[in-house]
Amino acid sequence: MVQRFKNRKKPNYKRGILLVVALFIIVYLWMHADEIVSVLFSAKN
Repeated sequence: MVQRFKNRKKPNYKRGILLVVALFIIVYLWMHADEIVSVLFSAKN
């Protein structure tokens, strides 16, 4: 049983941090989507 825990794969912390940051960016853009769209379309006038 001890052998099974020795051969465990180590977690990839960089990928986890990247996914969390991407999640925060997506949530921020989702919450402010109406402001971003209004700024983009008003700049063309």
